[in-house]
Amino acid sequence: MSKEPIFMYVRKIRRPVFTTREMAALSGKSSSATTQSLAYLARQGLLLKVRRGLWADVGNQRLSPLTISPHLIPGHRSYVSFLSALHLHGIIEQIPQVITLASTAHSKTIRTRLGDYIVHRITPPFFVGFDWYRGRTSFLIASPEKALVDCLYLSAHRKKQYRHFPELHFKNDFSFRKAAAWARRIPSARVRGRVLKDLSVLREKGTLQ
Repeated sequence: MSKEPIFMYVRKIRRPVFTTREMAALSGKSSSATTQSLAYLARQGLLLKVRRGLWADVGNQRLSPLTISPHLIPGHRSYVSFLSALHLHGIIEQIPQVITLASTAHSKTIRTRLGDYIVHRITPPFFVGFDWYRGRTSFLIASPEKALVDCLYLSAHRKKQYRHFPELHFKNDFSFRKAAAWARRIPSARVRGRVLKDLSVLREKGTLQ
């Protein structure tokens, strides 16, 4: 068993977010001993306990509420989408109060000391159209076109908060053709038809009716 302090391993991995299991595997210590060591470091202000089994290195410059988003739902992947992604892509100026995530897990609200998150469930065949964010922090994010279609997808499921957008600013490289291609991958014919109709309205008038 290694006698190096747990904090040495935290700094060695050079990642802003990690799990208890990862630290236990690296250090060779038991899960309970690792948890106790991490909790001690959190009391010293060196770490932040995000939620059970998930920790953040407060000294890592890449740490942000967005950085922890891929780690919030054990056993399920998630990506930043909906209004949060539209804001990050510069399509809406208004900063959402919570970070919105798409996942195949059940819809839920997750509150942490770094931020609050709303998880919206989407059907597994539609869990596509995202990639790693190109910036200072690392997290998965929908493309501009997929983020818009994800909003319309929820709107078609009677999620009223995604029926009326703040003012939209589409950039020159935004492709309604790509957005329509994503929409056509929606399994439900009713939802697919509604989303394609709303996309057509947005393209012609710039707003939903």
